[in-house]
Amino acid sequence: MSAQVIPGDRLASIEEYSAGSGAFDDGDMVRASIIGSRQTSEKDRTVSTEGPSLPVPREGDIVIGEVAATMASRMAITIRYVNGRRVTNGVECMLATRNMRMRMVALVGDILRLRILGSLNGDIHATVDEPQLGVLFTKCRRCGERVIVSRSGVKCVECGWYDDRKLSSEFGSADFAKAP
Repeated sequence: MSAQVIPGDRLASIEEYSAGSGAFDDGDMVRASIIGSRQTSEKDRTVSTEGPSLPVPREGDIVIGEVAATMASRMAITIRYVNGRRVTNGVECMLATRNMRMRMVALVGDILRLRILGSLNGDIHATVDEPQLGVLFTKCRRCGERVIVSRSGVKCVECGWYDDRKLSSEFGSADFAKAP
């Protein structure tokens, strides 16, 4: 017998069952940690929640995402692809920029390729410390027109504005502005 549950729903008391996958023990009750169906195992005396798996990136995965916010020492990137597969769950990763020698790694709206380093304190952390990682697509921040590679940055074809960026070795090879 299975019933639909949402995170925080009571599944059983800790005297009845132990927490299985998709469940947690709050000290008094076993509760759901994901949306799904309640499943019990009489053999193991566990209760769990089974639901659709969300493609959350893991250590070593290559992701492509859009810069959502820039802060003094890091950036928040909304992940759009995990290992080449489109995702729509809105998961974000953090890119630390404090120790980078560049003044401008990327700007809000830029499309980046990153490698996932792991998860810490609820944040997914990423890096751009490899040649194929970095900005894949950007526009001129002054006039919004197309840019081309110039030295270690980009130069606008319309107004001539130059910006430093951490460019991927594959910068400009795909049109991410039209990606669904």
